[in-house]
Amino acid sequence: MADSILLVDDETQFLVTMAKRLRKRGFFVREAGSGQEGLRALEAESADVVVLDVGMPDMDGIQVLREIKLRFPQVQVLMLTGHADMEVAISGMAMGAFDYLMKPVELDVLVGKIREASSRSRKAGERRGLD
Repeated sequence: MADSILLVDDETQFLVTMAKRLRKRGFFVREAGSGQEGLRALEAESADVVVLDVGMPDMDGIQVLREIKLRFPQVQVLMLTGHADMEVAISGMAMGAFDYLMKPVELDVLVGKIREASSRSRKAGERRGLD
């Protein structure tokens, strides 16, 4: 089964291009252009990994991360930003983000992190099944 990825980013060109590139790598990818849209997408259908932009106008990535961790704790979140903001990185990691990557991110690096995060997500799901 392909890893399920939800890309959440307000930059349409980045979203379309990254989704296409990840699909070519065998991932099942859905796209959301805002934090609210991303949360609605998770309500409709879960994902193994959310690749989440930090800087968005409606809800920033930290607000979205907080909601994901409250409502969908098994979902792993990779945070992306175009700004070298270490405070945001530290805050996101403390709130449970799987990792934090700088834009522009190399596709091979992102794919590796998605695979690691997806593996953790599946293991969390298996543990819940044993409870």
